[in-house]
Amino acid sequence: MARNVSIAAATAALMLGLAAAPAVAACTGSGARPTHATLARARHATLCLINRARAQHGLGKLRHARLLDRAAAAHSRDMVRRDFFSHNSPGGSTPSQRIDRTGYLSGAHSWAIGETIAWGTGRLATPDSIVRGWLNSPEHRAILLDGRFRDLGIGVAIGAPSEGRRGATFTGDFGAR
Repeated sequence: MARNVSIAAATAALMLGLAAAPAVAACTGSGARPTHATLARARHATLCLINRARAQHGLGKLRHARLLDRAAAAHSRDMVRRDFFSHNSPGGSTPSQRIDRTGYLSGAHSWAIGETIAWGTGRLATPDSIVRGWLNSPEHRAILLDGRFRDLGIGVAIGAPSEGRRGATFTGDFGAR
């Protein structure tokens, strides 16, 4: 009988220990569609989700880079305003040109950059849905999980190419210098 009690006590202690174990922190706002008032939260949630995916693959966290934010945000807004969806703008601007214009590459002897873009409407316009989509695309997944990258800027614009104001458009600009 004493043996059964100690097994039960050990099982109860184990269950209490599991219940008390800290859960993986949520990426606040990751399931919400961005609004003008929540753009900063959407950017933070997107960075959080990408860093969570990187951690699951043994990669270091990406640092938030304001200069890359500037390039990414301008590109997202441009895609919505001019109704296109491409890494290259209708005027010919490329990701490297946009990033270079921010000063991010100033003084760098070597560098690497990458860019991911996506848009969605309704529940597909959330950071969670966008990052899941990137992770399910081999080309985008390769960028998100590229160990060379150290910095990340996220741009989110309200609206989507050819869908008007009903969606959100995301750009991720990745860099290492």
